[in-house]
Amino acid sequence: MNDTICHNLIQSAIDSLNYSYAPYSKFKVGAALLSKSNKIYSGCNIENATYTPSNCAERTAFFKAVSEGEKEFVAIAIVGGKDGRLKDYCPPCGVCRQVMMEFCNPEQFIVILAKSVEDYWVYTLKDLMPLGFSPKNLED
Repeated sequence: MNDTICHNLIQSAIDSLNYSYAPYSKFKVGAALLSKSNKIYSGCNIENATYTPSNCAERTAFFKAVSEGEKEFVAIAIVGGKDGRLKDYCPPCGVCRQVMMEFCNPEQFIVILAKSVEDYWVYTLKDLMPLGFSPKNLED
């Protein structure tokens, strides 16, 4: 994945922080998901007073994309921090990694964790979920 694509995804994720609804944790997360059709779907975390119905930025981006007919993805950039300040890398939670396993080839899908457009790490989904359960596990 080239730097220009990474930078564009990271900037889209950073821009998504503006829409985060995190009145309880104050931890804002933004994500930008790149589909194989070259469209970017943004997402932010959306909290709820009872916590369980909250939704992560990564899943928001995936659900938006799937609800619009996309089912093949290339990469996702994720940023986050207390009050939206990007001091450290923000890895996806286990539930988000499992959603990624549903739609992405773990050996090819790229996960970008960023503190800025210039400061980021690049992983494959397999790096983050080495023994992930996928639709292939349910095949005969």
